[in-house]
Amino acid sequence: MSQKTLTDDTSTGAVEAPASSSSKRWWILAVIALAQLMVVLDATIVNIALPSAQADLGFSDGNRQWIVTAYALSFASLLLLGGRIADLFGRKTAFLVGVVGFAAVSALGGAATGFGMLVTARALQGAFGALLAPAALSLLNTTFTDARERARAFSVYGAIAGAGGAVGLLLGGVLTDAFDWRWTLYVNVLIAVVAFVGGWLLLTNHRDDTSARLDVPGTVLVAAGLFSLVYGFSNAETHDWGSALTWGFLIAGGVLLAAFAWWQTKAAHPLLPLRILLDRNRAASFLAVLISAGGMFGVFLFLTYYLQLNLGFSPTKTGVAFLPMVGALMVAAQLGTTVLLPRIGPKVAVPLGFAVAAAGMAWLTGIGVGSSYVSAVLPQLIVTGFGLGLVMPAAMQLATGGVAAEDAGVASATVNAMQQVGGSIGTALLNTLAASAATDYLAGKDATSKLVQAQATIESYTTAFWWSAGMFAAGAVIAFLLFRRGVPEQDPDAAPVVHM
Repeated sequence: MSQKTLTDDTSTGAVEAPASSSSKRWWILAVIALAQLMVVLDATIVNIALPSAQADLGFSDGNRQWIVTAYALSFASLLLLGGRIADLFGRKTAFLVGVVGFAAVSALGGAATGFGMLVTARALQGAFGALLAPAALSLLNTTFTDARERARAFSVYGAIAGAGGAVGLLLGGVLTDAFDWRWTLYVNVLIAVVAFVGGWLLLTNHRDDTSARLDVPGTVLVAAGLFSLVYGFSNAETHDWGSALTWGFLIAGGVLLAAFAWWQTKAAHPLLPLRILLDRNRAASFLAVLISAGGMFGVFLFLTYYLQLNLGFSPTKTGVAFLPMVGALMVAAQLGTTVLLPRIGPKVAVPLGFAVAAAGMAWLTGIGVGSSYVSAVLPQLIVTGFGLGLVMPAAMQLATGGVAAEDAGVASATVNAMQQVGGSIGTALLNTLAASAATDYLAGKDATSKLVQAQATIESYTTAFWWSAGMFAAGAVIAFLLFRRGVPEQDPDAAPVVHM
């Protein structure tokens, strides 16, 4: 029934689309997915290369985390601005500028001669990523107007967003082992060339409401607020929670974001129209993305250390070890968005995914000093990946579906911001909790014993896994309470508002 409605809408609302536009849409998805993969890869691809980069450039252990954090900081801080620019100046323009800029600063980072140059390049990568990511997601939202096709497209996109981190670990390991750490940055140039050519040939530029203006006070408030929040949590890794550099920035971030929310009710052209957040399903979806990203870093970060330091895996072998999780995530992404969501709705599907992921993480806490990958890691990774595959693509689809065309970019940017902020906060929080667990374990024991040291690292990993499991369990409860009953009808409703 709804399929007929959609066909009618498409035939009347997109007369200029040729018969071959269906295949063109899937090529557009391939281009968008490739660009999104490049952005997501860079959250983790440099991680595995860090020891080599540190030895080459000679920076300290204290500075090491900023190679990762600089990217997340600028990305999270500028995402809403990037989404608004895409809406105001055209999504194709924003996409292509983002791709070219990202490639250029990646090349700069690959050629880095010192710590300062590498950190600057990483921060600029985050800035261009903040322009590219929301443009990509809003292009996806406005390209696929048919509910069934959109579900399939979002399952692919969501699977890439969820699995990109693991692919980054694999690619980072392979490039570092085969060539040099610098190729973890140079590889973006190769990806960007393909994405740029595809985007130039396939995408059409669309601007919404040319009379609208950029909300400068809102931009300053939200960028400063997100920066302070992520910076505060990042400082918790190198300082303790009692440090003014930690709680001072966290409080400042909270105040600035509250001021931003107030300003959005007063601004003539708000950066984030609050109507986007007032829909229950959309608000629940934003929170689901935030929580899943925060907990997922417990899998990637600490399991990477465990596999390399405790089980003696090479960087490449570590990346390969994550592939079964990627496979499970992609299978669940298809199942969740094309089968479960249209039949049972998000109130059941998303909490179910969180519960499965929580069970997988809790099961993973059984690792020991001499555990086997096949029995103590592999099944747990598959279960966790399957659970996250039910959550992330569905949440991304619901977060961006049904918004007015002029809000597509900013809704997409909000999803990306939630993912980056969740990942950054999750990394900092879990790192701090893991370090505390290791310190507590060593208290009163012989800290010079290699066995005691190894057991302390296991204690730190399992603590992080328990907290990740707790995050996912909380996500299940929140999603169940917030999502509306029934199957969402927003995809069919959204089709007529698309102006491509």
